[in-house]
Amino acid sequence: MAVELAAPSAVMAAKTRPVSPLPLTEARAARAALIAVALFFLVVFLIVPLVVVFVEALRRGFGAYFSALTEPAARSAIKLTVITALIVVPINALFGLAAAWAITKFEFRAKNLLITLIDLPFSVSPVIGGMVFVLLFGLQGLLGPWLARHGIAIVFAVPGIIIATLFVTLPFVARELIPLMQKQGTQQEEAALILGASGWQTLRRVTLPNIKWGLLYGILLCNGRAIGEFGAVAVVSGHIIGQTNTMPLHVEVLYNDYAFASAFAVASLLTLMAIATLTIKTWLEWRAGVTRTIRH
Repeated sequence: MAVELAAPSAVMAAKTRPVSPLPLTEARAARAALIAVALFFLVVFLIVPLVVVFVEALRRGFGAYFSALTEPAARSAIKLTVITALIVVPINALFGLAAAWAITKFEFRAKNLLITLIDLPFSVSPVIGGMVFVLLFGLQGLLGPWLARHGIAIVFAVPGIIIATLFVTLPFVARELIPLMQKQGTQQEEAALILGASGWQTLRRVTLPNIKWGLLYGILLCNGRAIGEFGAVAVVSGHIIGQTNTMPLHVEVLYNDYAFASAFAVASLLTLMAIATLTIKTWLEWRAGVTRTIRH
């Protein structure tokens, strides 16, 4: 009788026991072929272009390389790129945090609409986005005449570059935080509020510590896109050398003028920024993984 009573429990335990994944059974030749194909594409489409950029940038020596980076137009492009990133990234970080907080912690009718609007820059070409801002703020646009009467320049000026970059980088922080905060739920925030914490205290002491790695990761992605954005900025900038050219636009101008060494020199600086971004991204992923392992 004891055996009969224990049998259903054993069956239930067997049903609820996690099943370990089966090991891969592909032949060694198939695995080697897949690895070779992956390495081939990695070398051809990533490593070789990077090597070419630095070889061409240094073809005339370090003196010409540093001269290309320190001449007035290049310094202006580097400065404008850095200023744009310093303005755009904090704004999008605040927006992304607020949007993710609202979407994951509250229920309201326009939630799906807000999510759709956040995803809009992913589905719209950056060039189309830039044209929209020209139609809005240009001299022949909807708000252009009023802005011109009040001496406000947006299109073909720095504000237009910042607005266009804000548009294309809008989703990165929010889209990184929303799934993370949805997975964490609202129990900890509710407990903090019940214990008497204010909204700001809950955000600072409960929510932010739980999402700090996701927030930093989103900020990093936003910064990388802001530095390298070309399409939308090219439409609204006007390509005014020394005033509205960012680094990607300056590379295009130099290349079209057959100043290949200077173009590759500025491109190599963009490449170094991208490598630094990837390095920090990898470190953040590793650090977040270590933190999750310690917690579990």
